Amino acid sequence: MALRISLSILVVTLLLVGSSACFVEELKSTGFTYSGTTGPQNWASLSPNFSACNGKEQSPVDLAKDNVIRNRNFKPLIRNYIAVNATLYNNVFNIGVHFDEQVAGTLVIDGKKYTLNQMHWHSPSEHRINGVQYAAELHLVHLAPDKSISVVAILFQYGKDDTFLSKIKGKLTELTEEVCRRDEDAHVPLGTTDMKEFDKRPRKYWRYVGSLSTPPCTENVIWYILGKVKYISKAQMDALKAPLGADYKNNSRPLQPLDGRKIELFDELS
Repeated sequence: MALRISLSILVVTLLLVGSSACFVEELKSTGFTYSGTTGPQNWASLSPNFSACNGKEQSPVDLAKDNVIRNRNFKPLIRNYIAVNATLYNNVFNIGVHFDEQVAGTLVIDGKKYTLNQMHWHSPSEHRINGVQYAAELHLVHLAPDKSISVVAILFQYGKDDTFLSKIKGKLTELTEEVCRRDEDAHVPLGTTDMKEFDKRPRKYWRYVGSLSTPPCTENVIWYILGKVKYISKAQMDALKAPLGADYKNNSRPLQPLDGRKIELFDELS
């Protein structure tokens, strides 16, 4: 696939919204990858709209205990996800689930409501815990009416099958076949998809202010990394990578400096 470096303000807006198939098509023109001259170290130079990639509040980060502060005023995350129609997409740089309805669920932060907008996988994990990198990371992206963003991240280690990926195993195979048939806009309807399994109350999480971990690397994103590490099998990881091109099978951005930021911890067990 030919890659060219161009990005309009409209595309940036679509990336923040993230639920439109159109944004996938536009992102194909940006040309960013995860290695070489178009890799993370050069993202900021690929487009004027990517300048934030050199910012001071970038993601991902290492959740190192020396940089973590226990916040006893934190409350459990208030989330309420529902069953909605969804579509599995090859987003070129990752595999994602886009929700066809306006509302797939909500996350409430300090009284402010964010709507679950889309989710996607990275492998290996982008965030680390005390320097440990995990097999994969799932991002559930939420958007507020004022376009502010919050992401809930779930880490995965190798082991038994993940329940959700088991449910869409056949669809991932279909997506790989669809990619082989067409050069762009490969997607497979998932039908009614129950998201309730993702809104279980976490007993531990880290919170900090960072950025989108892909261009345009927009900052002031509120991150929640859940403390419970889930399992994913090697076969499921291979299925997630199969539809992606060689430049995106490993789609983890390197760690970014904290630059004075603090990471806060909620842990009701300690």
